[in-house]
Amino acid sequence: MQTVRIPVKRLDEALDMPAYAYVGDAGLDLRAAEDAVLAPFERKLVSCGIAIAIPQGYAGFVLPRSGLAAKHGISIVNAPGLIDSNYRGEIKAILVNLDAHNEFEIAHGDRIAQLVILETPVVELEEADELSETERGAGGFGSSGVQS
Repeated sequence: MQTVRIPVKRLDEALDMPAYAYVGDAGLDLRAAEDAVLAPFERKLVSCGIAIAIPQGYAGFVLPRSGLAAKHGISIVNAPGLIDSNYRGEIKAILVNLDAHNEFEIAHGDRIAQLVILETPVVELEEADELSETERGAGGFGSSGVQS
C-alpha cells in the first residue's frame, strides 16, 4: 500500500492532529477549532484548525461523518468539499443541520467531518461525434430501480 506524506500546519495547537479512528479507515477525522451551535436547517462554516500541502496529482475531499448524519442530521452542504493541491489556507467544513426540530452543539475538539486524500489524474478531454455503447447507455437518475 502506498503512503502519501502530507505536510500539516497546525493553526490551533490545542487540537489533535487529524487521524484515522481504525486501521483500514479511508477518512482522517477533522476536528472543530471553535464552538458553534447549528439551529435547525442552519449552515455554518466551521474551522478545522489546520492547513495542509496536498501534493500535485492528489486532492482532498471533506466528507460528512456517518454517525453525525444518522444520529443528528448533520451533513456537509457541498459534500464532498474539494481541496485542490494548490490550496494552502485553513481547512473548513460547511456543516448543515438537517434536523427540523433540534439544534446541534459543536464543541472545540469535536470530530465534525472526515478528510479523504485521493489521486487525481490530469484529464485531457477529446471531442467526439459518437460515444461507445454500454448496457446502461443514457439511463440516468433512477434507471436501475430500487429493487433487485
